Amino acid sequence: MFLYSAVVLSALALASSTEVQQCPGRSEQSLQDKVQLTPCKKLPCRLKKGTNQHITVHITPETDLEDITNEVIAEVLGVKVPFVGVDGNSICDKMFTESGEKAECPLKAGNKYLYKDSFPILSFYPTIEVNVHWALKSPDGEIVCFEVPSKIVR
Repeated sequence: MFLYSAVVLSALALASSTEVQQCPGRSEQSLQDKVQLTPCKKLPCRLKKGTNQHITVHITPETDLEDITNEVIAEVLGVKVPFVGVDGNSICDKMFTESGEKAECPLKAGNKYLYKDSFPILSFYPTIEVNVHWALKSPDGEIVCFEVPSKIVR
């Protein structure tokens, strides 16, 4: 399995990063500086029903990447449930260069990219505390993986 690293692209990203946790078995350096969730001011992130959650992840692949998919799982009372409409989707159409230009797969090794996306917090989601597991994956393995304690609220 290939491992990839993500990097800090600017002081702005550092100032607006979100406190996230390592996925089990991972120890990625500077993970806090690579992920921004909006609006998430503090943990647990409050995911308000009927709104959109926005995410930005900074990555620099170590090898060329032909395709990248999301793995977005909510762990509820020990049960892992995929986020409907987000989990398993290709994200190649949501990639940008560090200068903000649209990028496309394949992503080139050593280049800095931003993954930018948003997803709805659907009204039928239960009002409950969840741990959100988020990974970006290529056919060769995980690119980045993090977890965010969250609370779905009205």
